[in-house]
Amino acid sequence: MANHKSALKRIRSNEKKRVLNKYQHKTTRNAIKALRLATDKSEASAKLSTVISMIDKLAKKNIIHDNKASNLKSKLTKHVSAL
Repeated sequence: MANHKSALKRIRSNEKKRVLNKYQHKTTRNAIKALRLATDKSEASAKLSTVISMIDKLAKKNIIHDNKASNLKSKLTKHVSAL
């Protein structure tokens, strides 16, 4: 167990950040899954911009790597254009 006040605060803040990051990452994964399951092109293209925005936010906060974000955006864009 931590002995210093600052260490205790760091533990609390890390836990808050971990929970928030987990929520944002899971929400984005669910949005990606919904986009991949979409069959209507107009519906999918409408969802695409929001999903790309979510992916960019995760990459900006280093929740996912920049290259993974680029690969996801590329594959999703390719998927929507193929519909």
